[in-house]
Amino acid sequence: MKKNSKQASFCYCVWLLALFGAVPAYALESDAEQPITIDSNTATYDDASATSTYIGNVISLQGSIRVNSDKLVVYLKDGEADKLVFTGKPAHFKQTPSAGAEDINGEALTGEYFPKENLLVLIDNAIVKQGNAVYSSKYIEYDIKSSLVKAGEKSSDAKRVHVILKPKAK
Repeated sequence: MKKNSKQASFCYCVWLLALFGAVPAYALESDAEQPITIDSNTATYDDASATSTYIGNVISLQGSIRVNSDKLVVYLKDGEADKLVFTGKPAHFKQTPSAGAEDINGEALTGEYFPKENLLVLIDNAIVKQGNAVYSSKYIEYDIKSSLVKAGEKSSDAKRVHVILKPKAK
């Protein structure tokens, strides 16, 4: 019973955010089609493991998506970026979900971005904000293309989701 009530609570929070328009329906269509550009203080490529490591004031851009981090490791597969892991104290991301919509901002100690799946995973001290809505949890998944946010882990009672829906200023 306890586990089901936590799952229901999680589903209710996601439903509330969808109901109140905390996250718009679609991200900028062009984001996934844009190249990923990376600027950093240092860069290292390891051919044997097919990884690139960037350290120091790392700025990653793909269309309207921007990630600022201390370190970024890019895992390549068949010559393409398969997974990007960024870390910071915290690392920050921002995306414009659709023309005219408020930006979605987030932060976490660790993030994993899967460009082919349009999936961003925020881990440890994860926060996602848009307008008057704020999600915070140890674990947040953000589907960049559909702007769908999933917070918390169903398998753990210890990892709760905290949501704040602020009224709009009059």
